[in-house]
Formats: sequence, C-alpha cells, structure tokens
Amino acid sequence: MFVVVGATGNVGRTLSSILAASGAAVTAVSRGLRPLALPPEVRHHRADLEQPETLRPALAGAEALYLLVEGAGAHLDMPEILRIAATAGVKRIVLQSSQAVATRPESASHAPLRTIEDLVRRSTLGWTVLRPGGFASNAFAWAEPVRGERRVAAPFGDVGLPVVDPDDIAEVAAVALRDGSHDGRTYELTGPALSTPRERVADLAAALGEPIGFVEQTPDEAREQMLRFMPPPVVEGTLAILGTPTEAEQRISPDIAEVLGRPPRPFAAWATRNIDAFR
Repeated sequence: MFVVVGATGNVGRTLSSILAASGAAVTAVSRGLRPLALPPEVRHHRADLEQPETLRPALAGAEALYLLVEGAGAHLDMPEILRIAATAGVKRIVLQSSQAVATRPESASHAPLRTIEDLVRRSTLGWTVLRPGGFASNAFAWAEPVRGERRVAAPFGDVGLPVVDPDDIAEVAAVALRDGSHDGRTYELTGPALSTPRERVADLAAALGEPIGFVEQTPDEAREQMLRFMPPPVVEGTLAILGTPTEAEQRISPDIAEVLGRPPRPFAAWATRNIDAFR
C-alpha cells in the first residue's frame, strides 16, 4: 500500500491515479475533504502534518510514503513525522523538495526544505528526493485573465526557464515509490527546453485557437501582486529565480528521461491538456 501526502496538489492527484491504475492500494492524505479528482478506489484520510499523530492511521500497512510539505515545512516536526512513519512499518519515502534547495541554499524561502532533506537522508527509511524546478501548472494563475480578457501580465517576459510538467513529476514519484533501486538518489526534474513567459502565453494561445495578449510587468508590479498570496521571503526568492536565474536553474536535467525512458513533456503539451481551464 502507498500513501500520498498532498493528494490535492498538482502532483499528488496524478500520482494517486497512476498508483491506483497499476492495481496498488493507495491512501490519499489531505487536510480537507476528499479531493473530487481521486479515483473511487483510492482511500482518503484526513490528516494535518502539523499534528503528526493524525497521520499514523493512514500509514498502517504502508510500504512507501510520498511526502509533500506545505510551504517550505519550517513549521513541521519532521523528526516526529519520520519516527511515526518508521514505527508504522513504512520502508521508503519519496520527498518532493525543490530545485532551489541546491541552487539557492541560503534563500530564506527554501532553507527549511534543505533541513527536511537532511533529516530524510539520515532517517532509517529508504529515500528518494525529487527536486523539481518551476511548474508548468503555475500558468493556472493566468486562467482568469485569459478567460476574461484574453491577456496575461507577467514579469521577465523573455527570461527562459525549463518548467516541468507536474504529471512528469508524478510519474517519476510513482517509479521511485515502487522500485527500491532509486533509493538514495536525488533527482532534479525539469522540462525539455527553456521556455519564457511570452512563449508560454503563445503556447496557450495556440492551444486555445485565439490570440492572447502579453503585458510585461515590472518587478515591483509583480511583487505587489504576489504579496497578496505569498509570504515576503517566498516572493523575493521567486522573483530572483524568475528574473535572474542561475546557470544551474536554466540547465536541462536528464533525470526524467533517465527514470522514465522518455523525454519530459514540453509546456505546449501541458497547455493542450489543460486548455479547458482557460476557455
């Protein structure tokens, strides 16, 4: 049996479905009600990682655990979470971390994730760490203005990053959960090519079959908008990556192809698959 913590997320929903389709027993964990997108055969359990004991019933009989922490996880008692997993009989954990743990180790927005990674590596469990870059699904933030005005406003319109399809992350996670040969590995997950905000809007327009205007925001305009739903350290860390990415953050990783035996999906494929959200 596999336990997926973060079942309401862009990765967790798909991962739960992949595992269930393979015939495995799956328990999807979230803090709220059962996510509507889960297959009916997936068991749902409500738990809050801030209260680790609430996770224990979900882990009974579990072979492996996929763990996504909200934010950077600084507020969590990770040693206790890992202790509960180990005493429940979990053998393997797949941790979704972030590329920025390696590329910006001093960043206040990602330093807690580095601590969590270190704790997972020092635990008694087999482990795999996934470090995705920016998600293609971040484009969902553009859905409302595209539906209402056929326009997108974003900063750094011509700065490219190899955004990754969350479904590719889910497929890698499924492999790592089922196959112990990936224990002890850290995978950096990116898309197949650099993609700029302007290019991603063009991909959405092609999938929609209608033009979408692009307005380049200033960094201050973007900061003001992002502060409405993100804490200041995360805003500053995000703007730094979007505007002045390091060479490592623009690197195309071979890890998805290595694990899955196929190249990662481009943003255009994500746009086509999710275009109904923008109609």
